[in-house]
Amino acid sequence: MMPADFTALLPYLILTGAAVAVLLAITIVRNHRLTAGLTMAGLVLAFAALPIALSAAPRAVTPLVEVDGFTIFFDGLLIAAAFAAAGFSYGYLQRRRIRREEFYLLLLTATLGACILPASVHFASLFLSLELLTVSLYGMIAYLRTELFGIEAAIKYLILASISSAFLLFGAALIYTDRGTLSLSRILLPESAAAGALHPVLMVAGLGMVLVGIGFKLAVVPFHMWIPDIYQGAPAPVSAFLATVSKGAVFAVLIRVFSLYTISSESGMYAVLVVIAAVSMFAGNWLALLQTNIKRLLAYSSIAHFGYLLVALLAAGPNSVTAAALYLAAYFVAILAAFGVIAAVSGSGGEAQELEDYRGLFWRRSWAAFVLTSAMLSLIGIPLTAGFIGKAYLLLAGLGSAVWLLAVVLIVTSAIGLYYYLRVILTMAQQPAAENRPAQPAVLDSRLGNIVLGALALGILWLGVFPAPVIEIIQRTASSVLPF
Repeated sequence: MMPADFTALLPYLILTGAAVAVLLAITIVRNHRLTAGLTMAGLVLAFAALPIALSAAPRAVTPLVEVDGFTIFFDGLLIAAAFAAAGFSYGYLQRRRIRREEFYLLLLTATLGACILPASVHFASLFLSLELLTVSLYGMIAYLRTELFGIEAAIKYLILASISSAFLLFGAALIYTDRGTLSLSRILLPESAAAGALHPVLMVAGLGMVLVGIGFKLAVVPFHMWIPDIYQGAPAPVSAFLATVSKGAVFAVLIRVFSLYTISSESGMYAVLVVIAAVSMFAGNWLALLQTNIKRLLAYSSIAHFGYLLVALLAAGPNSVTAAALYLAAYFVAILAAFGVIAAVSGSGGEAQELEDYRGLFWRRSWAAFVLTSAMLSLIGIPLTAGFIGKAYLLLAGLGSAVWLLAVVLIVTSAIGLYYYLRVILTMAQQPAAENRPAQPAVLDSRLGNIVLGALALGILWLGVFPAPVIEIIQRTASSVLPF
């Protein structure tokens, strides 16, 4: 390896070093503040190293990993989301009498696995980084070992993640049988198809099984049934990490694959993806209408949001990656803010999950209610919020490529989402009767968590009012993956 290779890998090396430092610190002294400080310092250093890595990009570091502008953008998004999750975790864990330090080690290893995913251009690196992320999440979901729902959620995630990994691996094996390579770019090149294609049925079956594996990770219909139970049972900061870092990293892989291979609008695969996107948008919003648990509501709504994101991928035009990356950034700040409020107002006796727990929150915790309102309005797509700009770009990408059906479904299902998001806001504004007053949430006692919530609320408004700098960054970096 050349020095430039190490420069390109610098953010990953820093994350690895931070994980080792946290592990050594735990063996020497158990100190929650020290461990959290080392974790967040490692994440800040890794984020600061991204421009240095960009100076060496684009660069193929072995046949497994390619560091380019696309990789750097998504790694920055994932590291920033991990930092927010770590900030929420400090106050959340501080209120519980458990051993807290190992949580941050798992968070760092999960972040490392997630960050390698956008750089993966080979099935080997894709699978190893995905498993590093997934195995770390098993422990994070079940970290509160006294919570039965958490143990149940971790077992469900273990079983379903193992099944999805098996589909992914077997699909890769079938593709290798047909093409003789595991390189994503070489598999999808036309000359590779001409030289291989000894068993086209194997190729189609392999791609189908890989799609099933990725569908499970993204929790789109019909692979979505696990997500509400996992979100509900996991600690709130872990649910935030799952909703953003985990799913965002897998979606980045999907963007890279779509950039290498344009699916014909007349192919069967295209029709399958259109059905998945449309049904995910309808089912996610429809199921969210029935929820009285805010974590399950956000879980079902996330199904719809990743259905929206599939619209940009299927558009496959010059604005598709920009639209997908911008919407993903808008979704990140909104969903992190929502779960951050859940973590902040949850006491040591349990989480504030039911909508009744938020009744009158405007009168009791005005700051938390303001942040949660901003998040809900952004998820709806109300003007002057990040979500509005994101949905506008998705629609432009879809209409620009004449994906009329999905564009109409996006508009209709977004209108359905108005009901359950506004219900959360109205519940917070209502003053409960004295005899029905819910238990008071814990005081927002984490200064770090408050700072992170403030930054996310500011991000929601800033992206909605002045998105030009972010769009410019996306067009300079993330869009570099396009073959156009």
